Amino acid sequence: MKKGLIGKKIGMTQIFTEEGKVIPVTVVEAGPCVVTQKKTMENDGYEAVQVGFGDVKINRVNKPMKGHFDKNGVAPKKTLKEFRLEDCSALNVGDIIKADTFAEGEIVDVKGTSKGHGTAGAIKRWNFSRLRETHGTGPNARHQGSLGACSSPSRVFKGRKMAGHYGHETVTIQNLTVAKVDAENNLIAIKGAIPGPKGGIVVIADAVKA
Repeated sequence: MKKGLIGKKIGMTQIFTEEGKVIPVTVVEAGPCVVTQKKTMENDGYEAVQVGFGDVKINRVNKPMKGHFDKNGVAPKKTLKEFRLEDCSALNVGDIIKADTFAEGEIVDVKGTSKGHGTAGAIKRWNFSRLRETHGTGPNARHQGSLGACSSPSRVFKGRKMAGHYGHETVTIQNLTVAKVDAENNLIAIKGAIPGPKGGIVVIADAVKA
């Protein structure tokens, strides 16, 4: 990984190219992020930088985290993420990373937490078909139906798609294109959709499979 950034999803809109083509984009408030800690090979066994995003009141921070921020001489941050960069020596504690770290046309990976749907049935969760609503099926048209095989093996196999918790998972969308960068307002427009609701925290990094 060469560079990374923490941001907040603002929402979707569209922009127009000079040729008049419409590009659907997701706007992300990317940064400013502050380097809150450096991990070194001597102390930690690996090299990485810890980056903080989003201001938070000091009385909202517990004592261990307050000591962590005070030790490094930075203001408390709401979200912390680690980035294992190829060249960590270029960054020091207190450095600010802004949206202009990415340029228009770059290929990036975006990681976020998908929208949570709570406990959902098999139709909503796995796109199952409804049962017949005639010929004695009864009032249970949205039930899953038969699960297992016959007397052999007399059990339901692991991994069977069933009703259950749906959403609120870490999702990474790969190879998205940066459509526009507004460095003055710390905004990045990314072509296409990214995971999570409006206001959700996302991580933008250079693509690993570009």
